Order: sequence, then C-alpha cells, then structure tokens
Amino acid sequence: MSFAVPFPAPFGATPSGLPVERWTLRSASGVEAAVLTYGAVLHSLRVPGPERRPPVEVVLSLPDVKHYATHGAYLGAVVGRFANRIAAGTFTLDGTRHHIPGNDRGNSLHGGADGFDRRLWRAEPCERPDGAASVRLSLDSPHGDQGFPGSLQVSVTYTLASDGSLTLDYHAVTDHPTPVNLTHHAYFNLSGNPDRGVLDHLLTVDASTYLPIDETGLPLPGTPAPVAGSPFDFTRARRIGARIAEPDEQLARAGGYDHCWVLDDRDRPSGEGQLGVRRAARLEDPGSGRVLEVHTSEPGLQVYAGQQLDGGFSDLLGRRLGAHSGLCLETQHFPDSPNRPDYPSTVLRPDQALRSRTVLGFPHLAAVAR
Repeated sequence: MSFAVPFPAPFGATPSGLPVERWTLRSASGVEAAVLTYGAVLHSLRVPGPERRPPVEVVLSLPDVKHYATHGAYLGAVVGRFANRIAAGTFTLDGTRHHIPGNDRGNSLHGGADGFDRRLWRAEPCERPDGAASVRLSLDSPHGDQGFPGSLQVSVTYTLASDGSLTLDYHAVTDHPTPVNLTHHAYFNLSGNPDRGVLDHLLTVDASTYLPIDETGLPLPGTPAPVAGSPFDFTRARRIGARIAEPDEQLARAGGYDHCWVLDDRDRPSGEGQLGVRRAARLEDPGSGRVLEVHTSEPGLQVYAGQQLDGGFSDLLGRRLGAHSGLCLETQHFPDSPNRPDYPSTVLRPDQALRSRTVLGFPHLAAVAR
C-alpha cells in the first residue's frame, strides 16, 4: 500500500533562512516521488522499467535549494500566478489596467520574476480512503503580488496511487477577480540519463492544432494553425528530434519546440461535478521501455524541449544539464489569455473556485501491478 512519510525530512533553507522540507511518497508499484516545500518542486520521480527493472530518476533535479533559487529554470516547480507569457506584462480586467514585471523579452513569464516557483509552501499529509500517498502544499498570494489583483489562496495536492500514477490537483480561490493559470514545470527524461537527452524519445500529442508564436514567444493573432504537414505534427508517435532542426520559421523563433498545442476534446469524460481529464500526450523512451502518459483537464499543452538549458548547472549526480536534457509537458490554459478574449477565460472570481487536474501515468507498469 502507498504511504506518505509521516515526518518530512529537512532539505536546507531558503535564501532568507526559512527551513525547507522534502516529502517522500511511495507506491506498491515501485514508483517513488519526493516533493519540496520550496516552489512545490517535484524533486524526484523514480520509476521502474518494464519487467521490474530497477527504478531510475525520470525528472531533472537540482542538489539543493540554493541551486533552485539561483539557477532554477523552473525545474519541477509549480508556476503561477500565471503560467506562460502575458504580453508586455500588462492586461485590463474589469476596466482596470494591471502591470506585471517583465522577465522575458519584455513579457511577463510564469508570474514574474518572483513567481510561485520561488515561494515557500506549507505542506500537510492527506488521508485518503484508498490508502494512496498524498501531500497537499498551500500558498497565500496577497493582493498586489507581482502586480496581480486580489488575494489568492492556492494549493496543489500530489497523490501517488498504487499503480504508480502521480496526480496533481490544483485548487484556488480569490477575494477579487484575477487571472490564474497554474502549471507544473517538470523536465522529463525517461532514460534516467540526462546525457542521452530526449531527442530520441517518441512523442505523441493529442492535438490537431497549435499556437504559432512571434519573436517574443507570444501567440500570433488569429486562429490556431493545423499541425498537419508541419514539424509540429505529433498526432502519431515521432522522434522529438526528427524535424526539430528543419528550416522552419516557428522552430527558429523558439530555437526548437516551445509552443502551446490546442488539445483535442475527444474521449474527454463529462458529468455534473466531475473534473474530466483526457489524454494530452504520450512519451516513450525506446531504449528503456518506459512510457509516460499525461492526462489533464486543461485545454492546452506547452511542449518545451529544453533547448535553453546550457549546462550551467548540474543534477543530483553532478551531471551537467545541457540542451534537450529533458522535455516539459506543461498542462495549462493558453498564453496571454488575459489579453485574448477569443481564448478560454483564465479569470477567477470570488464566487468561483479554480480546479484543475493533471495525471502522470506509466502504462508500462501495468504488468507489475498484476
């Protein structure tokens, strides 16, 4: 049966000296996850291979809090208040103009320079009737935080089930209308070896359209573009590196893949009070046989191939994290939604609650569970 470690282990301190905790979750399938209270970071996700092969680390991690605070790259963090970009860091809500600090080519990225990835969250274990290991991390974001209106109470609950799947449940409430777009920024490498990179991983994205971008990473005006016939067509499994170096204007603008796919709604369950999820992506490492499937209630998936990792910092084992060491599959609403009335709204109001779910499953473990 899965269980959460009842007493978290210390994991150093924030730059201001506050203690950081590391919570460990284990599953009967052999999967083990560890979560930090700094940035709500998924610090470790160890997953066995097929036929009960030993588990390996499938997310990129850093050795201590200092590295997360200094180098970051959002490795494994929950980002907010607004994931992805807001044009020029400005938006108008209910007639009032708001300004968020720019930290990416004049735009606001992932909530500004002091986003949720750099905050100390509170953690508490969650009791579940199914015995799954679960820990909830909570954060209070005051009115005016990074320029956003309204006080926001946000939580993310990590739950590790007996089959090895890891579910992230997000919840938020506010006392004043505010845009909210939360996501998780894990870098996956199913081989367990960052030196091998992910360009030989096979990726499937359940989306027939994506959002082309301008030179600053913002979606272009107009409707989403079809992926058919382009390097962005992952409707069938394809090597990530198969077309990443083609002379394509969109690839050139991002230096590779760093775009939002518009997820298809097929096979999405529905029902009153039900937070339906559908598959967004499937990632396979042919060398190890490990498979990751991502299911989500969100409408978009930002695929980032890690091309900006420059080897300037190392992982837990001292291995340099260079370009394409890991792949991000960020479930979220669309970039710059506060300025795009044609996009699904990200505005949260006081009479509402934000609920979002993403499930990381490992179908190759099904035989282990039997």
